[in-house]
Amino acid sequence: LISLLKSYQLTGDKQCLEWFEKVHDYTWEHFKDKEHPEWYGYLNRRGEVLLPLKGGKWKGCFHVPRGLYQCWKVLEELRETNEIIHP
Repeated sequence: LISLLKSYQLTGDKQCLEWFEKVHDYTWEHFKDKEHPEWYGYLNRRGEVLLPLKGGKWKGCFHVPRGLYQCWKVLEELRETNEIIHP
């Protein structure tokens, strides 16, 4: 998510923003645990939970909040410079 937003910010390529929206929607639909406030760490290729673990070698408790915070900051910068306008 961060890479796509920063790519859009640096290049202005609308495809980066379109892919950000697709990945954003997929991420919130499939990774989020609907019962408990955390994201699953591992899905299979069909988008189903592969392991019910919420963390592991590459995902700790700070990764999701840090990633979402970075996305928020880039979106704020884009909004302030009128590069993204939402109704």
